[in-house]
Amino acid sequence: MNGAASSRPAVVVVGASRGIGRAIAKVAAREQCPVVLAARAPDALAAVAGEVRAAGGEPFILEIDLFTAAAPKRLQAYLESVDLYCDVLVNSAGYGLRGAATLLPADEQIGMVDVNIRALSDMTLHFLPAMCARKRGGVLNLGSIASFTPGPGMAMYYATKGFVRSFSEALHEEVRATGVTVTCAAPGPVATEFLQRSGAGRSMLFKVLPRLDADYVAERAWRGFRSGRRLVVPGISAKLAAFTASVIPHMLLLPLIGKLQRRSGDPCPCGSGKRYSECCGKRGAGRRAGRISSAKS
Repeated sequence: MNGAASSRPAVVVVGASRGIGRAIAKVAAREQCPVVLAARAPDALAAVAGEVRAAGGEPFILEIDLFTAAAPKRLQAYLESVDLYCDVLVNSAGYGLRGAATLLPADEQIGMVDVNIRALSDMTLHFLPAMCARKRGGVLNLGSIASFTPGPGMAMYYATKGFVRSFSEALHEEVRATGVTVTCAAPGPVATEFLQRSGAGRSMLFKVLPRLDADYVAERAWRGFRSGRRLVVPGISAKLAAFTASVIPHMLLLPLIGKLQRRSGDPCPCGSGKRYSECCGKRGAGRRAGRISSAKS
């Protein structure tokens, strides 16, 4: 059973090879506990293990592919093989893509659902019941400021992060009386490889929002989790963005987000091969001008 008498409690960081997951692993290591580092990149995990050890933790490495449905059971089996149990689960794995949903590869977009939603949910639902039975521990899920609004230009990514926040906040309320904490950390843009790999770093939206340091985000997220908080939004700029998204009507907010996430050379979503500004964007501007002219007359 998960958490046998001879086992020791561990912090399990899924997606620990880079970015915020890596930073959280180092923060958790200060508690001088076993830290299980799980990801697909064993070479990168070896480097993180050295950082965890230097911070006072006891690192364990597991190479794991979150695209497989058996990932939680494989993680469970590994923990049992080294006499550990999952006391704290950190779900930090995920990815995003910038561009029109009609033009991005469908399989890569569905892949976001697999990793950002299914794998996170699968891991959470696998380990959370035992936490509740022990009446200790919890789950820290990495969300995003993107969870507060739909995101034209990154439609699937924003939608997956909306799920993460909703799911986490609901679970927080369900289990808080047991002594278990479920926290969602929802930072704004963070200076990690994510911005380059997703293409988001080239959009105007992610250029105007200040980029946070991964270590700063990890500190705030871990502190909030240990304090039993439901939601952590690190940084003043992220808090302002979340507030703005809550008060501006979507009919005004979504065109603004779409414009800020679109680059001048982006192809039109209609598939014409032309630039958006020369195709549907130009026709849309004409239709809007026509409506304004008709209203004045």
